[in-house]
Amino acid sequence: MQCERLIKQTKTWFLHVQNETMAPARMISFIENHASHCAICLADPDLQEEISRISEIVLPESKIPKAVRQHQEQTAEDESEDEEKGTEDTEEEGEEEEEEKEDEDEDEEEVFDNDDET
Repeated sequence: MQCERLIKQTKTWFLHVQNETMAPARMISFIENHASHCAICLADPDLQEEISRISEIVLPESKIPKAVRQHQEQTAEDESEDEEKGTEDTEEEGEEEEEEKEDEDEDEEEVFDNDDET
């Protein structure tokens, strides 16, 4: 951050957030509002990156934008499904092999039964 005014305001706002006299989302909106109107902030190339880092620190999980949360949840679900499929596939293969053996055993028994009748 290059803007001294924004730095001072951010520190003050953060103290309010810590004292629970200001909502974290409001602090972020104040920072973004200042950055969108200040000439120094508009010229700062790294400011948006710094604002996003501050947002990650200050905002609780429930206040992260819904689209970002959904993407994170979907990624986590996909990973867990992949892990489950790995174990299920081996279990299913084992079950299929057992069923095939049982079918073969039944076929053999039928053959022996037919031989006894002749």
